[in-house]
Amino acid sequence: MKKAYLLGLVGLAMVFASCDDMLDVNPRDKFTNDPSFWNNATQVENYTNSMYGNFSGYGYSGAGGAFYFSSLTDDQVKPEFENWTFTNVPNSSTSWSSPFTEIRRSNYLLDNMGSSTLADAVKAKYTAIARLCRAYNYFLLVQRYGDVQWQDHVVLTTSDDYVKGPRDDRDLVMDRVLEDLDYAIANIGTGNKVSWSANLALAMKSEICLYEGTYCKYRTQAENGKAADATRAQKYLNECVNASQQLMGGSYSLTSNYGEIYNALSLTGNSEVIFCRHYEKDVLGHSTVDYTSGSTAQRGISKDAIDAFLFTDGLPLATTSLDKSDAPELVDGKYNIEKMLSVRDKRLGVLLDHTLAFKGYGNARGSLAEMTSSTGYTIAKYYTDKMGDPSATSQIYYCNNIGTGYTDAPVYWLAQIYLNYAEAKAELGNITQTDLDNSVNLLQARAGLPALNLNPAADPANNHGVSNLLWEIRRARRCELMTDGNRYWDLVRWHQLDKLDSSKYPNINRGANLSVVPDCQLTLEDGYVVPLTATRSFEAKYYFYPIPTEQIENSGKATSQNNGW
Repeated sequence: MKKAYLLGLVGLAMVFASCDDMLDVNPRDKFTNDPSFWNNATQVENYTNSMYGNFSGYGYSGAGGAFYFSSLTDDQVKPEFENWTFTNVPNSSTSWSSPFTEIRRSNYLLDNMGSSTLADAVKAKYTAIARLCRAYNYFLLVQRYGDVQWQDHVVLTTSDDYVKGPRDDRDLVMDRVLEDLDYAIANIGTGNKVSWSANLALAMKSEICLYEGTYCKYRTQAENGKAADATRAQKYLNECVNASQQLMGGSYSLTSNYGEIYNALSLTGNSEVIFCRHYEKDVLGHSTVDYTSGSTAQRGISKDAIDAFLFTDGLPLATTSLDKSDAPELVDGKYNIEKMLSVRDKRLGVLLDHTLAFKGYGNARGSLAEMTSSTGYTIAKYYTDKMGDPSATSQIYYCNNIGTGYTDAPVYWLAQIYLNYAEAKAELGNITQTDLDNSVNLLQARAGLPALNLNPAADPANNHGVSNLLWEIRRARRCELMTDGNRYWDLVRWHQLDKLDSSKYPNINRGANLSVVPDCQLTLEDGYVVPLTATRSFEAKYYFYPIPTEQIENSGKATSQNNGW
């Protein structure tokens, strides 16, 4: 079990030597592909454990994961100008090749399990794991590229028909993704929070089906290449509801405080967590704590994001009667925002440090490095003072160095499922007050907010063209999962990617109110920090990444380019 556990940690290079060292090579899927390998249960188990690398968590060593680093959103502002992921067609890209590498890894197993001498139940389990990972990687490809070649066997050469042929319709690919997910749910079996399980597959299905259902509801022929499909949307939204209900009716429960799952040394006993990526002190580390606690300027939280958080009366910025002031107060030489936080959603006070940090007014957590942020708002929710021995030197080492952090990263957890469920039900038009009370309102209560009802008052800030209820559910999702790596793709599936156009939505390039700082060294507009002089403009082509030129050439130009590229 320890070998499998550590394999799940690394996902890049093996941390032990198996009897044949078949997987201790780079890239990971190069091994001796003969029947003896697939007839050996230990070797097949080790092979499937290498697939844990699909889940980035907090990243590995100096490489960032989805949390914090996925800052191309309206929630964060990178200190350096952050344009669209692609502005020109690349020759090659890991956004394309890496998922196909993982798909090939899955297909190796799927090609060989049929002839394996392992027991049928064992083969079904390993097949389920491979299909789960294949589904996940095809989902990533469809998100990014739309139409994509479906490969159900190992592709090794550019002469393969899958490479030479055109891309498959993204709807057909997603239908096969759903088939893979359902097979995994039925055959993968039970497991703990760091191993393969049916509950992991259900959580993935909840997420993927919500994406597919809403994407198909809101897509347009002009900008997505396919018109909206209400029937398809309904099917996938119902699949999301069903998967979510199975998890909501299980043994999981919310933790008492928002934020507990982001800075724990271990999540294996956390009641809210369904699946996590575990890190181990001095064995496998990450840098998320370092980058949000060190001297490198943070990708700060935007004014647009701050304004999304409700006040404690349950009302938004435009309609609350509570104190709307967001100017900091000078306390002991630092600019403090506790007054602002005292009347807001509790999650905001967990997300942020209560002291602003900007050029000329850095802020340190205890003995750690002095921080600054592009917007003045620094992110606190990933930080813990529990890493290392109880000495300043030890804590500095583990909190302020590349690859030394060892807090666990949640991958799927109950709060996500509640949000998926409520949104899917609202999109289907059959949500009830009981549905809200059993999902989003549990999160509202934890955040110190009144319960949401079926007919909330209008918020003048609603610029998505959706009902008041959907707007509030989307707000709940944004605030609950802020900086967790979801926001960009939420905007894609809602057909709202234009909200990342900073020339039209200037508050996504604004930060803290520093109008009270007499010697402010930053550019201010109406008293608010303007971190960047450059602006990011939206074009419809950004709904898809461009197909790499290398792929088009390898296909004999049978693979078409996405529109606009």
